[in-house]
Amino acid sequence: MSVILKSNDALGVSNRGNPAESGLCTLCQANCVGRCEVWSSCLKGRELLYPRDFGGITAGAGNTVPEGVSYNTIRVLGYCYGAHDAPDSAKSGDALFTEVSLKTEFGSKKKTISKFPFMAGALGSTFIAAKYWDAMAAGCAICGVPIVIGENVVGVDKQSVMKDGKVTVSPEMDRRLASYLRYFDGEGVAIVQLNVEDTRNGVAEYIAEKYRENVMIELKWGQGAKNIGGEIQVNDLGYAELLKSRGYLVDPDCSKDEVKEAFKSRSILSFARHSRLGYTNLSSWEQVREDFLNQVKYLRGLGFERISLKTGAYGMEALAMAIRLASEAELDLLTIDGAGGGTGMSPWDMMENWGVPPLLLHSKAYEYAALLAASGQKVVDMSFAGGFARSSSIFKGLALGSPFVKLICMGRAMMIPGFLGSNIEGVFKPANRAKINGNWEQLPKTVTDRGSTPEEIFASWYDVQKKVGADAMKELPFGAVAMWGMLDKLAAGLQQLMAGARKFTLAAIDRDDIASCNRETERETNLAFITDIGDEKAKSILKRKF
Repeated sequence: MSVILKSNDALGVSNRGNPAESGLCTLCQANCVGRCEVWSSCLKGRELLYPRDFGGITAGAGNTVPEGVSYNTIRVLGYCYGAHDAPDSAKSGDALFTEVSLKTEFGSKKKTISKFPFMAGALGSTFIAAKYWDAMAAGCAICGVPIVIGENVVGVDKQSVMKDGKVTVSPEMDRRLASYLRYFDGEGVAIVQLNVEDTRNGVAEYIAEKYRENVMIELKWGQGAKNIGGEIQVNDLGYAELLKSRGYLVDPDCSKDEVKEAFKSRSILSFARHSRLGYTNLSSWEQVREDFLNQVKYLRGLGFERISLKTGAYGMEALAMAIRLASEAELDLLTIDGAGGGTGMSPWDMMENWGVPPLLLHSKAYEYAALLAASGQKVVDMSFAGGFARSSSIFKGLALGSPFVKLICMGRAMMIPGFLGSNIEGVFKPANRAKINGNWEQLPKTVTDRGSTPEEIFASWYDVQKKVGADAMKELPFGAVAMWGMLDKLAAGLQQLMAGARKFTLAAIDRDDIASCNRETERETNLAFITDIGDEKAKSILKRKF
């Protein structure tokens, strides 16, 4: 496999830990003082697209023909003439990359508009998601992109009120939705995810009664990080007992006397809470189909106009089932998460060794979707997830899955702005530090190198102020400002790649815009090898007589 470097001297960025395929550290810490590429882009925005120290340097890329099979072994192509879906300025040869439109829409009957083809993946019951939710939700809302409230949020909320096993009050769910809807202006959507426990706890009914006009509901089959249900860790015996009373598996079993004694003596320090596995009562895909379609019918009966499905890095049968059933049920979105997608607490050995890696999974998703479309069926709109954090990988994912993929889903990359913004805000507003979970008492040099005030530190400060107004800036989480900077960098980078491919809308991107840069990738993805593309046309140019 190709080596993913820990530092990039050209951009002046580096990883604290070992980088994953996405370029993020395998372990991303909320208190990190920098400076990976995503962390730095939260402050610098689109400035980070270019080599540092302009005027005193030249820079050259390395490792352009990597080994193995991953999104890093695909190359983006460019063209020297033409324009697809181009603006009027292109007719006179004056088109600029900033004229590329990144707006996308998805959905079966009721379309959802997103300002960019990005979405924040499921941020559920892990405590780190709860701590930084306000910043991440506000950031996604002002940027006009979807965000997913993940599984088990109601079930782990200590303040939730259950009656006959069904939720009647959930302050945490209410808070999560309020954080997004406060800044929502018509682009994007809040998506609420349901797993087995959520279904049993009546989360769909709770959402339908209070929020169904403003949210999309999502059924969950799995994710890239693990092959079992969701997990969190708690270090309070009473909390563990509450979770067990709500139907969760608590490991070790907090109801046993010997476990209680071990916890009391501090030989056991914490408990893992696990969700149930879905569909264990079914033994064939036909049974899954019947159950799934009934679930969708029930949700529509509750009044949900928009429904999505999230599936994980299972094998080919499950992938085909997800595409077929999501299409048959006329769902609005299908998110396909490759292994090993981000985690708050997945078993690490499982994460390292289970499931289908993103590029292989997504290549098959395109193949199966195309097969379904060829039979005359309408294919569900899709989102690819699993290790996306750069403009180039986003372009590759959109092109690989074209025309079915409308969005690229990011998890950990979308959380970093929340971490960094909250840490900076906690320094400037120390009275709020505990509330917003800021980890710093003073700014590190990686931040003060940019400035000493928020206006100096965040390249996007005044853009955000123009969007929300000066009064709203007083209450807007700094993490939302950081989110704007990061997404602005990703958006500008994507516009540049699209302009180079002469594609001025997302709908114009197709698989001819990317190529395999080694033969193994060509074989596994069915993307042509880079020098084979256009080779015959090139030879005809040389042979042609005028």
